[in-house]
Amino acid sequence: MRLVEINALDREGFVLRLGLVAEGSPWVAYGAYDLHPFATALELVAAFRAAIARETDERQVELIRAHPDLAGRAALAGELTVESASEQASLGLDRLSAEEFALFHARNDAYRERYGFPFVVCVRQQTKASILHAYEQRLANDREVEVAVALDEIVSIIRLRVADLVEE
Repeated sequence: MRLVEINALDREGFVLRLGLVAEGSPWVAYGAYDLHPFATALELVAAFRAAIARETDERQVELIRAHPDLAGRAALAGELTVESASEQASLGLDRLSAEEFALFHARNDAYRERYGFPFVVCVRQQTKASILHAYEQRLANDREVEVAVALDEIVSIIRLRVADLVEE
């Protein structure tokens, strides 16, 4: 979709077309629409970032919680969004050995127990090894820092999803 077409959409059409770039949270697109028109795809991403930043801490954590665990139960049950399934599959998280699977589950559980939300990372910018290392590093963060890190990762995910959708 070209930016000129995106800029021509009304709010409802904008949310319909771009609402899924922020995992299960069309309210982000709803807020991003306020900053249109967009001259570049990066301006569009910045509008999504601004929509997230304007929200309360509780709403931001709700956005983090909308993301699935890596190689988690939703993946096993086939309940991931098309985007998340593709992103996890691109790294082979849908084809883990039994040992890797157990390791990811243990890290997911430890992380969720500590912070109350899933570990979010932009999978398309990682390797399995770097993700496992990131779990260890990020488990040392306090909750406020980890919320900020998770939101930064979400914006990276949004940036790549927008790049997949938008032709400049």
